[in-house]
Amino acid sequence: MTIKEFKEEIITDKDLKILDVRMPEEFVGNLNKIPNAINIPVQQLSLRVDELDPFKGNRIAVICRSGVRSRAAVAILKENGFNAINVDGGMLAYAEK
Repeated sequence: MTIKEFKEEIITDKDLKILDVRMPEEFVGNLNKIPNAINIPVQQLSLRVDELDPFKGNRIAVICRSGVRSRAAVAILKENGFNAINVDGGMLAYAEK
């Protein structure tokens, strides 16, 4: 999904969950974070995917710094039965617009 679509869906889709797959130090770093985002680094996602089980019925927008790690995370989530979508451009694009 594009940044524009993402920003619209944050407002219109109250059931949308946001998964930020950056490292914890990035999550609180200079690019900030999106309110209510869940932070699970992509490197840990396979081991921690069950933490997202309560959200299996929700769409999950996956974001990282630039969109590369989030693409990998979307693949992991889809393999585990989640409805996940990548946020193109990541936090760099989110902060820019």
